[in-house]
Order: sequence, then C-alpha cells, then structure tokens
Amino acid sequence: MTSNTLLEVRNLKKSFSSNFFLKKYNILKSIDINAGKGEIYGFLGPNGAGKTTTIKCILGLIFPDSGTIMIQNKPSHSPEIRQKLGFLPENPHFYDYLSARELLFFSAKLFSIPPRKASEVIYNLISMVGLKGKEDVKLKNFSRGMVQRIGIAQALINDPDLVILDEPFSGLDPIGRKELRNVIIELKKKGKTVFVSSHILQDMELMADKVGIIFNGEIIKEGKLSELVSRSVQYYEVIFSNIDENRIKANNFSFECREKKYIIRCSDIDEMNRIIEFVILNKGKITSVIPVKMTLEDIFLKEVK
Repeated sequence: MTSNTLLEVRNLKKSFSSNFFLKKYNILKSIDINAGKGEIYGFLGPNGAGKTTTIKCILGLIFPDSGTIMIQNKPSHSPEIRQKLGFLPENPHFYDYLSARELLFFSAKLFSIPPRKASEVIYNLISMVGLKGKEDVKLKNFSRGMVQRIGIAQALINDPDLVILDEPFSGLDPIGRKELRNVIIELKKKGKTVFVSSHILQDMELMADKVGIIFNGEIIKEGKLSELVSRSVQYYEVIFSNIDENRIKANNFSFECREKKYIIRCSDIDEMNRIIEFVILNKGKITSVIPVKMTLEDIFLKEVK
C-alpha cells in the first residue's frame, strides 16, 4: 500500500451456497481495488456484477472466503477503522416518525458524540446537504432525493475518512442527481475518500477521479478516469474549407459538408496527417482538428463486451 492509498483490496473472493449446500456460486472471483486519499472512486458495473457484495465485505457485514481488505494500512475489521467509516446503502430505510434532526442525533449517540458537539455537527451537516429549514420535518414526508441527502448526512456524522455510497443515484431525477453530485464533490474538497458504487455512468464521468469496472465478479479495468478517456480516441475530425468539392471527391475522401465546411473523419494519425497535407497543398483553410474520445460509457461497453 502506497502512502496515498486509503483503501486497498487484494484478491477478494466470496461464494454463496444454495440447494442445501450442494451448489456453490462464486460471486466475487478476484477483486483488486486501490482508492487514494481525497479521491472519488467510481465502482462501476451492471446489476448483479458483485458491487454490493464487495461493499458488504469492505464494511464487514459479510466475511470473504479469502483476500485482504486494508483501510489506512490496517485491517478493515478493526474497531478503530470501523469508527472512521461512513455508509449509505442502496435503499436506505429510516424511522419514518423521526425528523431529520432526530435521526442525526440518534446516529450521533451510536458514536458516543457529546450532545453539545452533536448539535454543532448536525447543524453543519444539514446545511451541507441542502436541508436547511427541513430539519424538523418528519422523514415520512421526505422525497427520495431528500432521503438520500439525509442518508449522506448520517453517514458523515462521525466525520469518517472513507464514505461508501451504494447506488446513491438510483431513483433520482436529473435535478436530484446533480445536487447529489455536488454534495459528493464537496466531500472530496473536505479531504474525504468517497467510494461510489453505480451503474449510471454519466454521473461517474462528471465527478470520478478513478474508476474500477467490475463484471461477473472480476475487476476488468481500473485506472484514473482522465487517463482512460485520454487514451481512448475513437477517431479524428479534420474540418476545413476553401477547397473545390470535386477536388475532394477526386481523392476518394469520404466527407460531410456542413455550413460550407467539410468534415473528414480519420481512423488514425497517419490518415489525419495525409488529409492535412492535402488541404495545405490545395490552399484550403483548416478550421480545426479534433480527437473524438470515447466516453466512459463507450469504455465500459467495450470492456464488458
């Protein structure tokens, strides 16, 4: 584990038995994860890939068959480390008759936080997740987005170093998703490591620093999002003008014409250079040369397929 690593999972395996233990299902086959301090880690995969099972192993809710889980260079099951974890499950269920403030006071008591300090922490958390003025509203009157927000607040009541969110965007509308992304980015600014499990790739692309793609119980891709996207150029677009169209056709270039400009898509750099040379020799005007990169969704689908 490097000095910047906060969560390290190595060779994690987990299986479940059914039919009176006659058949064993390997849910996690070999999971390796490395999440850094102050990083948003996007844990991506389709439903049933093993995301929630991995999270339950990290939290100690279930025990793996083999492998190691280290948080801040210590075993994840140690009491000291458990005090530094925050967790929001996929479908949180809270006591409906409690208000937001009462839920957070209840959570604070679980961590033995003194009442005076708890009041200050709760006030700050309510403001941070955008529920100011709603602190005394009963949870049964909360929308799905508001429940997610108060869920994040309760996950932060103990000022954890590692916050784990399991499918936090599920069921939210576009406005709710944007607001939740802002909250997660704010956590990163405060130095928290946020481990986000999701199958909604657009949200991950907008905020994740690093991603791990899990499929069929295995990590099939992991890396910095910026590096994965920058290395994944699909094609290049050369946009130019001031050349007779017949001359372009005579060179057997496949092109589009849009607003008196020509667009040629090149599969590689050599082809791109050949087209640029053609435009220069024919005294054309190059408007732009654009590398069209793959989105996170493109990368995900390519890896899974």
